[in-house]
Amino acid sequence: MVNLTINRKPVCVPEGTTIMEAAATIHIPIPKLCYLKGINEISACRVCVVELEGKDRLITSCNNVVEDGMVIYTNSPKVRRNRKEIVEMLLSQHDDHCVTCSRSRNCTLQTIANDLNILEIPYKREIEDKHWDQTFPLIRDTKKCIKCMRCVQICDKVQGLNVWDVSGTGARTTVDVSHGREIQTADCSLCGQCITHCPVGALRERDDTKQLLNAIENPDVVVVAQIAPAVRAAWGEALGLSQEEATVEKIVTVLKEMGVDYVFDTTFSADLTIMEEGSEFLKRLQDGDLEQYPMFTSCCPGWVRFLKSQYPDMVGRLSSAKSPQQMFGAVMKSYFAKKMDINPDNMFTLSIMPCLAKKDEREMDLFYEEYAGHDVDCVLTTRELDRLIRQEQIDPKYIEESKFDNPFEIGTGAGVIFGATGGVMEAALRSAYFLVTGENPDADAFKEIRGVVREGWTEAVFDIAGNEIHIAVVSGLSNTRALMEAIRSGDVKYEFVEVMACPGGCSGGGGQPIHDGIELAAQRGQNLYFLDKEADFRFSHENPDITRLYEEYFEAPLSHKSHMLLHTKHK
Repeated sequence: MVNLTINRKPVCVPEGTTIMEAAATIHIPIPKLCYLKGINEISACRVCVVELEGKDRLITSCNNVVEDGMVIYTNSPKVRRNRKEIVEMLLSQHDDHCVTCSRSRNCTLQTIANDLNILEIPYKREIEDKHWDQTFPLIRDTKKCIKCMRCVQICDKVQGLNVWDVSGTGARTTVDVSHGREIQTADCSLCGQCITHCPVGALRERDDTKQLLNAIENPDVVVVAQIAPAVRAAWGEALGLSQEEATVEKIVTVLKEMGVDYVFDTTFSADLTIMEEGSEFLKRLQDGDLEQYPMFTSCCPGWVRFLKSQYPDMVGRLSSAKSPQQMFGAVMKSYFAKKMDINPDNMFTLSIMPCLAKKDEREMDLFYEEYAGHDVDCVLTTRELDRLIRQEQIDPKYIEESKFDNPFEIGTGAGVIFGATGGVMEAALRSAYFLVTGENPDADAFKEIRGVVREGWTEAVFDIAGNEIHIAVVSGLSNTRALMEAIRSGDVKYEFVEVMACPGGCSGGGGQPIHDGIELAAQRGQNLYFLDKEADFRFSHENPDITRLYEEYFEAPLSHKSHMLLHTKHK
């Protein structure tokens, strides 16, 4: 243990503790912009400087560890002057039109500037402005970048894609797409982790709310919405709602009040995905197709983009099943359109997703009978949903709950846990066991694959009717790369692998609410498992709406019609 003094208060902390961490133990906050524990500890912003008695120069608190006898001042006159000058200089190179920024009221730079009582900037303004393709799902605004390097480090260390890098020298140093590439040609997976870890509004998702509002205003258009499982675990965070207050049924009411015609739960199409993907897995297993390489899940478009750019020779190992988002759109524009006598050309399918890559996935074409178009017409992230709610002047705290619409009102616990890492695999195994044995396993029989793994992946072996099934679950693309290399080299062998691009799965998706420096994927995932435990149905094959859909339309999993609408050929 190390003994020191911070702001005249005695502190005793373990050896190796940083000054910033030591101050936090006695509730003394030290402002920071670039720091992310274990990821970005390079003291680039120098906002976290403190005064060490006996030393002339100020030192950074984020990456200097405590020493016995230290006397530290975190807010001395010298520190205050220096910190204010640093932030003023940052603001001189920052577009501070805060009222039109997506991160207004949730911006670390804005908060620090307000706390320091900065009312004017004494330095000449020199703001970098570089063209960016505004049609790409990920938007970068160079005018707001503070060169904190967080995006670079997150992409390198956590996702292993190296999309961002430093360019220029001296005063012209900036952050840009690496190797002089354009973002469209870079191997970006659109995971959005750079967005959720940016302290300002330099990175954001493309805003598509206007598309939805235009569709709602058109009297000839029928708007049909779906809400992804992980959205219900996070949407209330930015609106000041508790988990108990932020029910998914309130989102239904909000969308209906805005003018959406039908609202469904993506857990329904997650159950449909399990029926198709689980059946495909069993068929591949029986056909001997999994003897060398496993079948990979295909419901995460960030992972699919990663595989296509990094391991194109392994694309054939992906399940041919579309994601729940795309299956939903296909069902809406075929079965539901016929049932409700709606021309699919006049239907606008909306997805509320925790994900940035879903905006790109929606470009997938749908050709069926006389219809040619897209399964999904518009994707909004959880953050865009929150902004819409504010825009519509709706206070969700006092709004009533509404049920999902028929005929897809029912979703199972298996569908809900799609939003957590390991959830897709667990849901698939529950139904695979039934399809093989004709009996349900214990609903929690496969729970050992739950939970976020910081480094590496989770593996398990399960017995299904005498067949040993070797499975792996991984989230985060750097972990995924390590797993792919181990599979390729033959160091490990599995029959079935679930991959999620974002650490913690969809709960930690790039479209979720941002809490600077706080990771909530695991907590949100636990909320989804609680909902699973409380669900009336916990097996996808027991969903009566799914059963009816097969009886009335698809006949059976992997039928010709199922292949036409619910599967795709990855290229």
